[in-house]
Amino acid sequence: MNKVFVILIFSIFLSNCSLNENSKIWNKKEKIENENKVSKKVLTEKEIISTEFNPLLKLDLSKNEQNNKIFDPLNNFGSLKYKGQINKVNHYKFSKLENFNQFNFEPLVLNNGVIVFEKKGTIIRFNDNKKVVWKNNFYSKTEKRIHPTLSFAMTNKNLLVADSIAKISNINLQTGNLIWSKKSEYPFNSEIKIFKDKFFVVDFKNTLRCFYIEDGTECWNIKTEESFIVSNSKFSMLIKDNLVIYNNSLGDITAVDISSGLIEWQLPTQKSSIMNETYGFNFSKLVSDGSSIYFSNNKNQFYSVDLLSGTTNWMNEINSILTPIIIGNFIFTVSENGYLFTIQKNEGNIIRINDIYKNFNLKKRKKIKPTGFTIGGNNLYLTNSDGNLIVISLSTGNILKIEKVGRDLISKPLIYNENLFIVKNGSITLYD
Repeated sequence: MNKVFVILIFSIFLSNCSLNENSKIWNKKEKIENENKVSKKVLTEKEIISTEFNPLLKLDLSKNEQNNKIFDPLNNFGSLKYKGQINKVNHYKFSKLENFNQFNFEPLVLNNGVIVFEKKGTIIRFNDNKKVVWKNNFYSKTEKRIHPTLSFAMTNKNLLVADSIAKISNINLQTGNLIWSKKSEYPFNSEIKIFKDKFFVVDFKNTLRCFYIEDGTECWNIKTEESFIVSNSKFSMLIKDNLVIYNNSLGDITAVDISSGLIEWQLPTQKSSIMNETYGFNFSKLVSDGSSIYFSNNKNQFYSVDLLSGTTNWMNEINSILTPIIIGNFIFTVSENGYLFTIQKNEGNIIRINDIYKNFNLKKRKKIKPTGFTIGGNNLYLTNSDGNLIVISLSTGNILKIEKVGRDLISKPLIYNENLFIVKNGSITLYD
């Protein structure tokens, strides 16, 4: 009787054990004997990839469609039109920020110039000729001393601003005059997304707030779980049909009905133990192709999530807080230790890994981090914490050029109107 009992317990234990098949690396030479679609698992959950994989694999990007997007509700910019000459043609200067953060400082690039903010909250609009169109500051003396961080979004006529001292404002885009300004409960730390007559921002309490553009009154708000986590990353949002989807400091992804303000679904991506971590959890922007959402974090997790249901399609072990970019059936991202990943969008298989820093000596490599990337044509443009811009061929993964932009930290590169913009603390450099 005892033997039967032991065998029964052992059988139940085995039947409930499973392997984590989320992390997938594909080898085109590998012989797959299983009739089902199988990928090779080579890593444990916490292991960070530090080796190349299929580095000589060439990608067919002949059908890569390029565009001139400036704004996209899904953050899906794909391949942008850029010839890649990297000739410096313009330079916008403004006063330096006290704490320049390449992830939080993002200028608003227009068809005919840029809009930036300075350390005391002054907003400046430049035209293409570096001339100041208008320059205004709407903060009190006390508020100026706090050095607010600003986020921008643009309608046809107005500039919407949300800041780190809990204020939202609406400014006339042409004149720079203040239309209205409101004080909220908590500081904001997110992108601004616009949908018809409403706009959305997320505050430090992980609350999504919906405001009317016309007068700044709040239409509804949704509170998610609070935490003491402080992140360098801005919260990210997507707009799809009547849904606004956003992340918070705990890594939760939440979809909310825009009309009713009710939660449609929510996906926790982190264990509850993360609430005990005060600093260090950072994440990429959310990006979507309209059916799935893609994002990653510095906990070695890269997710694909169904947009309508919030269920996980696949998860891979990639350590990155940079915004992924979708081109056709490929997703491209760069890890914190300098590896370029090419992933199959639908299957989640890693099909190529290229070591971007492989020609750097070990001492230099330890000191640098990637700060952001964009894709222009069939090339990837990667900025780094040492002030260098690295140009990489997407089809081969090879480095084509290294351009010195600054002495230290620079922002992610931005491509608008077939020009490349890179922000340093106190200036924006424009390349053709």
